[in-house]
Amino acid sequence: MKHITTRWIVIAVILLALVGGIWRAMNNQSAKKAAANAPAVAPTQVELASTDVVKAELRDVTQGLAISGTVKAVNYAVIKARVAGELKEVLAREGDSVKAGDVLARIDPTEYQRRWQQATEQATAAMAQMDIAKRAWENNLSLAAQNFISTAAMNNSEANYLGTVASHKAAVAGADVARKALDDATLRAPFAGIVSGRTAQVGERVGIDAKLMELVDLNQLEVEVPLSPSESMDVRVGQMAALQVEDRKSTVGARVKRISPSAQAGSRSVLIYLALDKAEGLRNGLFAKGVLGMGKSQVLAVPLSAVRTDRAQPYVQVVEPVGDQLQVAHKIVAMGVRGMDMDQPESETLVGVTGLNEGSTVLRSHVGALRAGMVVKYTANAKP
Repeated sequence: MKHITTRWIVIAVILLALVGGIWRAMNNQSAKKAAANAPAVAPTQVELASTDVVKAELRDVTQGLAISGTVKAVNYAVIKARVAGELKEVLAREGDSVKAGDVLARIDPTEYQRRWQQATEQATAAMAQMDIAKRAWENNLSLAAQNFISTAAMNNSEANYLGTVASHKAAVAGADVARKALDDATLRAPFAGIVSGRTAQVGERVGIDAKLMELVDLNQLEVEVPLSPSESMDVRVGQMAALQVEDRKSTVGARVKRISPSAQAGSRSVLIYLALDKAEGLRNGLFAKGVLGMGKSQVLAVPLSAVRTDRAQPYVQVVEPVGDQLQVAHKIVAMGVRGMDMDQPESETLVGVTGLNEGSTVLRSHVGALRAGMVVKYTANAKP
């Protein structure tokens, strides 16, 4: 009897534990359902800063042509050896600023000095022969006047003199050529700029037209843009552009300065050149992209990113006064021309809209979607 009583007690405890577990599980599920079915508490008010809104205003929107090209220096030179020889000295390295006429490098001038000396001595000898022939011709001229020599002898004397004159001129020209070769052994900067590269070292023997270094002038930069023949038809000198260099956030203003009169062989592209308004901090060879203004229209414009398209019709979120409060309203708009305000190249892409009042306060895209009727207020340092 004692063993039977103990067994029933164990069974009763197990049954009580199972019933308690089932009861707790049912209570947990009920709590979860109640939490899921409970309505979410939506915010009734949002705070805005002055950077969260923009005014819908009449602006001159310029429709543009997407362009891309390479920043290049107007003054760019490849310094090459004009004479062959051993590179004795290099006075400028990458990044060095030089002035026009500064010495960049020197080639061993020994050979060219000797050639110039030789040519100079030959010119001196030719001058001496010319002086002798001149005196002989003058003497024969007087003797011929007194009939002491024949006319033929006098003509021979004159021809000899003229030959020595020609020989002297040829010797002087040869000396000038030798002098120029000696001067070419010293390489000088053709304009003020910065050395951008060097391809030869001291001690190397270089040939004629061997590339030694590159020189650029960063004070005058332009952008070389290739266009298709159809795109280039409407491009004119003086048109404005807004460019972004190497994905920088700020844009740079530019103006069409020159248009190539012919297409490039092979690619058939037409090159246009844009002068940059502000070249500070830019470098030769950077990539630039942007918009070239082709036409201008005055429209009621808002940022293109502020127009939301998550519904059947595009709309913008505006802030309107309702009583003594400011509330969000959704305004359906029709979009028109797209472009940029060239007077403010830093601004984003604009779009002309209809269905909106001038001066309306439009929420920017980074604010996100807000429900209509939500109350808003501005931060203490922001102005509506």
